Amino acid sequence: MVCAVSIKVALISLGCPKNQVDSEVMLSKLRKAGMEIVEEDIHADVVIVNTCAFIQSAKEEAIESILDVAWLRENRGLKGIVVTGCLVQRYGKEILKEMPEVDAVCGVGNLDDIVDAVKSAYENGGKSGGEKFSAISAPEAQELGGDRAVTPPEYSVYLKISEGCDNKCTYCVIPYIRGRFRSRPIEDIIKEAKELVSLGAKEIILVSQDTTRYGLDLYGEYKLEYLLRELCKVEGICWIRILYCYPDEITDGLIDVIAKEEKIVKYIDLPIQHISDRVLKAMNRRGDGALVRECVAKLRKRIPGIVIRTTVIVGFPGETKEDFAVLAEYLKQECFDRLGVFTYSAEEGTPAAKIKEGKVSEQTKQHRMDVIMRNQAEIHEKTNRRFIGKVLDVLNEGFDVPSGVYAGRSYADAPEIDGKVFFKSSHKISEGTFVKVKITDAVEYDLYGELVEMIN
Repeated sequence: MVCAVSIKVALISLGCPKNQVDSEVMLSKLRKAGMEIVEEDIHADVVIVNTCAFIQSAKEEAIESILDVAWLRENRGLKGIVVTGCLVQRYGKEILKEMPEVDAVCGVGNLDDIVDAVKSAYENGGKSGGEKFSAISAPEAQELGGDRAVTPPEYSVYLKISEGCDNKCTYCVIPYIRGRFRSRPIEDIIKEAKELVSLGAKEIILVSQDTTRYGLDLYGEYKLEYLLRELCKVEGICWIRILYCYPDEITDGLIDVIAKEEKIVKYIDLPIQHISDRVLKAMNRRGDGALVRECVAKLRKRIPGIVIRTTVIVGFPGETKEDFAVLAEYLKQECFDRLGVFTYSAEEGTPAAKIKEGKVSEQTKQHRMDVIMRNQAEIHEKTNRRFIGKVLDVLNEGFDVPSGVYAGRSYADAPEIDGKVFFKSSHKISEGTFVKVKITDAVEYDLYGELVEMIN
């Protein structure tokens, strides 16, 4: 149904790439309804804030963003504010009750209700005693997939292959927000990949809550390696990148596919969270420290040059000095190419939040994170220096005005979370173009080099 009046809508997407995919699905629905999508919220009639609620800092960012948008109503005539996503799924009723600035809410299971939510916010927003729109269903109610209004950069896009999670890690709220694990049919994913290529996609980044579990619910067995082979057959895809993998689900078949298929970049995101057996058990992670070590060793042996990114959590309840020392020493020895560190955040409703003994102070958490990140800065620069003198394929992301050179990414870096390759060129290079760059230097998290050859 097309709107009688063209409503200008802006969307602020917070949190992870999976949330960004949801945002693009909603934008497509709004556009089909005849609404105009604007980039700047200052030009909008209605602003949507698609929120994250994974940890406390994410919730705080979401609330601050909503209040920032509320300023537009007071000062620039904004008509309505819609809040969607994970924060709504957890606290939707409280948002409407305690934040009068919000006119409508939609949970993660209600992407199909976004058009009605925007219309309601446009017509009733800001009115004293005005009707508040609310749509919060079970997360499983949302049909997976759907058309997307892909946001820039179109040449590098995320492709969500499943939704939800069955792992029940004791610190994590995702199963309570996103529901049970559900895989999308292979044919639907391949169809979407082809559509993304037709829109200009060259790099496809696979995301889900647990990418390596793909297909287990739908086909009764792990199907990620099969899906990857089918994606490699899609013409136009140059790079396929895999995020959110679990060590215990890295099969020999999956390793073989990553090693042999040229389109699959030799990069894997493998969050291990910890290495101490005590802490891993308390986290309800599958497998122990030995399994993690074996998995990493196997990946490096069978996929030469692979870049492994991981994340760890420090300050989990019961993490002793000895547990932390084991973790810190392992990370120094293993020399992960890319590493992110989180301080433990007690999320209400999770089993870990109920643990009363062995709590770690915020000061100690921060100290432990700082220790690991200081060590990792040295490791990162050391691992990056192995690229000096080599020629890398780089996906150009545009001209970097502050540095006066071009900036892009090699296979070794995922967008937003990893580093860049800065390179000089006497030629004008379009965004989304692949080039060959000879690396001449490595400084902290970034590489520097010079253009050798244009590819496409």
